[in-house]
Amino acid sequence: MDFESSYHFSFENLIVCQKSIVFGEEVNKLVETFPKKEMFRLSSQFSRAADSIAANISEGSASTDANFNRYLKMAWDSSHECVTWNTKAFLRNYITKEQFESNRATLTEIGKMISALSKKLKK
Repeated sequence: MDFESSYHFSFENLIVCQKSIVFGEEVNKLVETFPKKEMFRLSSQFSRAADSIAANISEGSASTDANFNRYLKMAWDSSHECVTWNTKAFLRNYITKEQFESNRATLTEIGKMISALSKKLKK
C-alpha cells in the first residue's frame, strides 16, 4: 500500500485486506461522480459496503479462527452486496462498462481470497 507507518498490525499483511482497502477507496472516488440525488441512496450504500469488506477482515483478524471466519463471512457478504450496487450504478449509467467489469473482476478476486483464507482457517 502507499502509506507507511512506524506501527504495524498483522492484518495489514493480508493481501485480501490490502486489496479491499484499495477497492473501498476506488469506490469512494467513483461515487463522488454520481448525481447528488444518489448521495443518501446508491452512493452511500455502495461506499459503506465497499469499506465494510476491509473493516470486517481487520476487525476479525485479532480473534479466534472461528470468530475470524464469522467476520470473513460478513466481508464476503459485503463484497456480494457491492456486486448489486455496481450493477445498479451501471444500469443507471453512472459508470462505464469498463468500470463495471473492472469492479466485478476485483470483487471476484476479493471473494476468492476471502474464501481461501476462510478454508485455511478451518483446517
